Amino acid sequence: METTANVLVGLVAALHAYFLVLEMFLWQKAPGRKLSGFDSDMARATAPLAANQGLYNGFLAAGLVWGLIADDPTGFRVQVFFLVCVVVAGLYGGVTANRRILAAQAAPGALALAAVLIAR
Repeated sequence: METTANVLVGLVAALHAYFLVLEMFLWQKAPGRKLSGFDSDMARATAPLAANQGLYNGFLAAGLVWGLIADDPTGFRVQVFFLVCVVVAGLYGGVTANRRILAAQAAPGALALAAVLIAR
């Protein structure tokens, strides 16, 4: 179960690294505009907000990687902390911004969190 938990944590970290790239570097390009549904003017106007959001997603990814490489009990605690952050951010985004965030962020985070807690 520990291997499964580590794989899921790694996948959530990779997902948040992708969010970082999408929001910080691709927001005004086709992938970012497809995700947001914004035309080029709105994408340009919201790019600083998206970049800030992307930076936070990068912090989540970095924290999860730290949790994977740190020895226990620190690694376990760091994974739990950052996965809870992922789930809370996903729930908030799903309620306030777009329901797709529940499936794209909250659900994978919750699945990884459950696996980490079960593997403990």
